[in-house]
Amino acid sequence: MNIISKLKQKVIKVPWKKFYHKKDLKIKVEDISIYEMFRRSAIENQELTAIDYYGKTITYKTFLEQVDKAAKALKSQGIRPMDVVTICMPNTPEAIVSFYAINKIGAIANMIHPLSGEEEIKEYLTSTHSVMLIMIDICYEKVKNIINQTDVYKTIVISAKDSMPFLISLGYQLTQGYKVKRPKKTEAYIYWKDFLKKEKHYNQEITTKISKENPAVILHSGGTTGNPKGIVLSNGNFNALSEQAKIVFKRVEKGDRVLAIMPIFHGFGLGVSINTPFVLGCVVCLVPQFDAKKFDKLLEKQKPNILFGVPTLYEALANTKNDQLDLRKIKYIISGGDSLSESLSRRINVFLREHNCNIPISQGFGMTESLAAVALSYDECYREGSIGIPFPGNYIKIVQRGTQEELPYGEDGEICISGPTVMLGYLDNEKETNAMLQIHKDGAVWLHTGDMGMMTEEGIIYYRQRIKRMIITSGYNVYPSHIEEVIEQHPDVLQCSVIGIPHPYKIEVPKAYIVLRNDCNPLTVKKSIKDYCKKNLATYSIPYEFEFRKSLPKTLIGKVDFKKLQRESIEENQNEKR
Repeated sequence: MNIISKLKQKVIKVPWKKFYHKKDLKIKVEDISIYEMFRRSAIENQELTAIDYYGKTITYKTFLEQVDKAAKALKSQGIRPMDVVTICMPNTPEAIVSFYAINKIGAIANMIHPLSGEEEIKEYLTSTHSVMLIMIDICYEKVKNIINQTDVYKTIVISAKDSMPFLISLGYQLTQGYKVKRPKKTEAYIYWKDFLKKEKHYNQEITTKISKENPAVILHSGGTTGNPKGIVLSNGNFNALSEQAKIVFKRVEKGDRVLAIMPIFHGFGLGVSINTPFVLGCVVCLVPQFDAKKFDKLLEKQKPNILFGVPTLYEALANTKNDQLDLRKIKYIISGGDSLSESLSRRINVFLREHNCNIPISQGFGMTESLAAVALSYDECYREGSIGIPFPGNYIKIVQRGTQEELPYGEDGEICISGPTVMLGYLDNEKETNAMLQIHKDGAVWLHTGDMGMMTEEGIIYYRQRIKRMIITSGYNVYPSHIEEVIEQHPDVLQCSVIGIPHPYKIEVPKAYIVLRNDCNPLTVKKSIKDYCKKNLATYSIPYEFEFRKSLPKTLIGKVDFKKLQRESIEENQNEKR
């Protein structure tokens, strides 16, 4: 037993231990890769369905065969251990196959949003030194303009229709697919089916030894400052989460259906609703594009046993007017990615009871830096309005904001996390890494979340608010400072400040306050600024509203007073409601 383990046993408080069996408090994470843990499940569950994509199913046996083929195809194209391969895809079978294939050969998967702006994609590729891009075809118009400015030498092109059943594929092509401009087949651009055929050019066995400490995935978030950065997660991070899930989700059985709405470029999606269910032998029902208006029909068709989502998804559910919807098969319904208000939680629970679901919605807590899930309110530790207790193997404490000093139970402070799902660090950013990952007096490494919370004497945690300046819209992290930086690069913009404003469905959306240069007319430049945002920002980051002003309020030290703008916005909103 190492020194830190001894210190943890003696010093770190574990008031939630009564909710676990003693043996469950310490989980064992084997020294293997994500692929190897998945492979064991695939072999054990060969004949069971692994993926359901628009009704077309793939067994674990076939799925594993596709992963192994794709791994050889990657090797044939020169991909080596520790190379970075970027996946720019929605939730499709090819994206998931690519993820495990990349991991099998010891390369690193860089996961990015396919709706990212042109310049964002360029930054994601260059900052990670990606050498290959696996992308959905709708990204080609953006990628073609920047790909030569990166280290990418090969791009694999995939269409959403490639794995669809024939009739759905035909419908997609007739309604949407025909509009998509695609590259010609060249040495630089290969289509998925042709890419898989390359596996025959690699005749060796892949025997790369991969440790749990090896980096496996790069996800993107804003850390403590709000500036986008790469979060480096290890094989052990993902495998630990799967081991924790085996203990926490006791009612999950092989063959249970998981609705994978959360996207793979999000820690909640990749770690919680896709990789972990595969390890548990579940059917992962891939949803590449969520439509709130058809959510009830999706639930009727897929009949999920486990549902993961953000509050906005459940807001859509609670607004469903389908009296025939039967949710009795749901075993777990979990909200994460943003705070679930008590009023919304109560509304959802009423809706669930009215539709034959006998369990309440569970609220979880986490962040990308800890693979999106570290605590959950469930079963015996369920308390309305709480985020529950830490997963087994995780430790949480509440400290005085800006310090490492632990606070007594019942007091509000910063939530800190220690455990096996905590990231390796930020990519090429030692300063931010050191700010987030701190060694405390107990000898353990603690992740300072920038979120406020309180812990009770029995270890139940209540989330309060975000310390850092951040907007969460439909579960996505949006960083005002990044939007401001982009907008201020527009030639007609002098200054910009961005705040979050309420939205009936997305909960919060960005609003930009802009001061123009040289008395430009807002009526003539607004469209240009919007177009600039569309090119350089992810769709969900584009401001919902633009307000033009002669000047912006300042603090005493001359900084833009965004808090004053927030107060003004709240007052305006209240006045409108009167």
